[in-house]
Amino acid sequence: KTVFELDKENGEATLICLADKGFPSGWTLSWKVGRGGSISSSSGDQSRGVVGKDGLYSWTSTLSLTKDQWTSLDSVTCEATQGSQAAVSETLSKGQCS
Repeated sequence: KTVFELDKENGEATLICLADKGFPSGWTLSWKVGRGGSISSSSGDQSRGVVGKDGLYSWTSTLSLTKDQWTSLDSVTCEATQGSQAAVSETLSKGQCS
């Protein structure tokens, strides 16, 4: 799940990616930012995995963008990867945010 917050005063955007109910531990969250058809990787601050009562893990990653960075992009994707398992991702297009 990706959550978007926009600071309307200075135009900065904060994106929070929540990955929950994962197993085993050791998943990595990364960001991919799309600008005009090209995609580049971007780093965010990732939390350590937290074990829930059900024995599954949850992680969050936060990506902060300046006004210039936010206005220049088309979409942002949060991707969760672990070892050889298939990546799980969610894309948020700028048009979905207001």
